[in-house]
Amino acid sequence: MLTPDRLTALEDVILEFNQAAADVALPLFRADHGLENKGGGPGLNAYDPVTAADRGAEAAIRRLIGQRFPDHGVIGEEYGEDRPDAEFVWVLDPIDGTRAFVAGLPLWCVLIGLRHQGRPVLGSIGQPYLDEVYLGHAGGSRLVSRGASRPLRVRACPKLTDAVIATTDPEACFNGAELGAWTQVRAASRLARLGLDAYGYAMVAAGTMDMVIEAGLKAWDIEAAIPVIEGAGGLVTDWRGAPVGQAGGQVVIAGDRACLDEALVALRRSATTR
Repeated sequence: MLTPDRLTALEDVILEFNQAAADVALPLFRADHGLENKGGGPGLNAYDPVTAADRGAEAAIRRLIGQRFPDHGVIGEEYGEDRPDAEFVWVLDPIDGTRAFVAGLPLWCVLIGLRHQGRPVLGSIGQPYLDEVYLGHAGGSRLVSRGASRPLRVRACPKLTDAVIATTDPEACFNGAELGAWTQVRAASRLARLGLDAYGYAMVAAGTMDMVIEAGLKAWDIEAAIPVIEGAGGLVTDWRGAPVGQAGGQVVIAGDRACLDEALVALRRSATTR
């Protein structure tokens, strides 16, 4: 049974997992990180970088899960699935933003999420170089940094014209119709930033940004962020405005329902059917 007290206790566990990933990744950041290309498809998909940090960080977290929770399942970007139908399943993206990692930019994140009975219930967005872990669940979200902790809360932004929005790479991540929808939302917003990867999610939870729009996401790209955003008072939906859950795909993260509804007017025209 997952009680509020158990969720709170698991916060210490997820911080421990973040530290294990940081211990592996930080010595390789802006250093010899063993870059490889695991891609091979056509066009923009031909280059899909992976580093020793990606593989080593996920392996470190998996070892701890095996020691602490031998009955839990794991889904990770680098090493696949292990008991994905278990009652509790950890969902891992050890380095979200490998391109940023390779470029020496401190925008990559460690994403660690926990499902209970198929539903994301606990998550963290960690940026080890900045010593930040954004974590959350239904009881609330907080930032843990440099030995201190503070609550996270999204900000009010009812009008899209006042919004600060983001996406990772519109030309690489969106098809033609999706790119058109993004362009329309961007034109209506106050300010747009690119290339933030999951760090943009953290900034919505922290109340410095208002919306992140993405497409083509896998479960490990988004599940860890859902409890963080919702615990801070925000919303995570698909491009039709429906809950995301484990689906990934086309995703909108927003701090204000009214602002989200304005963006969905454009995004729904390019929403895919699950």
